[in-house]
Amino acid sequence: MRKEECFYLGKIAKKFSYKGEVLVYLDTDEPELYENMESVFVEINKNLVPFFIENSALHKNEFLRVKFEDIDNEEQADEILGCELYLPLSFLPKLEGNQFYYHEVIGFEIEDQRLGIVGKIVSVNDSTAQPLFEVLNGTVEILIPMIDQFLVKIDRENKRVIMNLPEGLVEMYL
Repeated sequence: MRKEECFYLGKIAKKFSYKGEVLVYLDTDEPELYENMESVFVEINKNLVPFFIENSALHKNEFLRVKFEDIDNEEQADEILGCELYLPLSFLPKLEGNQFYYHEVIGFEIEDQRLGIVGKIVSVNDSTAQPLFEVLNGTVEILIPMIDQFLVKIDRENKRVIMNLPEGLVEMYL
């Protein structure tokens, strides 16, 4: 399994018991969806390694207490502390309407109601306070804030994100 075919689920945050249990910080709004998994991919030395889950339970809302098969003591748990967990993209629940996953809209065109096609989404920058669409218009990169008020429609059929952008936002780049 390649990392490009997976989504980031969370990180092994700390040990929980002397029997090798760990607490996983889940990067999700719906941790209960991931309570009864059979396995996950753990990133070890830049490789995704499948780990099978003996049992798991939610712990304090955003953590999942996990007992992995073959991790039976604190020393073994120490070896995977801080490792990131991934699941195949096919495990993501389908979103509808104007909800979308960032990876899902890469390659979609941005269409402004006033200007028409603005460019193609090449990536999403979520390292800023406000996530941004990174859009390529020819050789010019345009940064468009992902603000609910700007978003009109996600047109999955035609691979378009239809927006109502404020006057001057796009023109500032061109």
